[in-house]
Amino acid sequence: MSAFDWLRAPLARWRALAEARAVARRPIPDDLWKRTRIRYPFLQRRDPADEATLRRMTSLFLDRKEFTAAGGLRLTDDVAVAIAAQACLPVLRLGLERYDGFVGIVVHPHAVRARRQVIDEDGIQHEYDEELAGEAMEGGPVMLSWHDVRQAGRDAVGAYNVVIHEFAHVLDMADGLSDGVPPLPADLPRQRWLQTLQSEFVAFCQRVEAEEHTLLDPYGAQGEDEFFAVASEAFFVAPQPLKDEHPALYGVFSQFYRQDPASDMPNRR
Repeated sequence: MSAFDWLRAPLARWRALAEARAVARRPIPDDLWKRTRIRYPFLQRRDPADEATLRRMTSLFLDRKEFTAAGGLRLTDDVAVAIAAQACLPVLRLGLERYDGFVGIVVHPHAVRARRQVIDEDGIQHEYDEELAGEAMEGGPVMLSWHDVRQAGRDAVGAYNVVIHEFAHVLDMADGLSDGVPPLPADLPRQRWLQTLQSEFVAFCQRVEAEEHTLLDPYGAQGEDEFFAVASEAFFVAPQPLKDEHPALYGVFSQFYRQDPASDMPNRR
């Protein structure tokens, strides 16, 4: 055994103890967890082991992040757990460390308007208002509209999920760039990711321009970063339709997220 191994074992024990204490500080009552899973049916596509991991990660997320209510919203346990559980789903196999780069989450009752400035090709600055259901910024905070979070529940239409969308942006920006290329695992070559994402993005933009119906939100045509985010929504919320419509994209997403939600065991309770 190397000297490093002697150090690693106590560190692992310390970390496990710290996480156990955090879970104890932020326990999720059974009835609240059940309500959350009922309200967001895609959370039910888990075997018992994955569900237990998701619940534990949700408690850890609540312990590590700071929620702030804005615009008169009442920040209840239902609100916090609903957001935390959905945020943890993309990192179920990646680890919460992927979210260590920020702390704050600001929740508004409805979408908010943000003043934007852009400079065109002639160097002229233009200003406009943009309505935002959510926004992720490098280093945080993550902003979410509770109205839009709820829309991803039982009565959701299509593959919409603002929480997964914004937290996909968090993953994407982990290397300092918002370009649709998050830090990739060693067994997923960057070139394969780029070829798949770019070819799928070009084909998608052509369909949007032709006004064809698409599973993915047409907003994804804004850029490869937004395409990655809206495709991530579908990967977790409507996995089988995504696999049917974009099999190559589903394949690299499954390898990146270390999940195969189209094949996951359905809830049996």
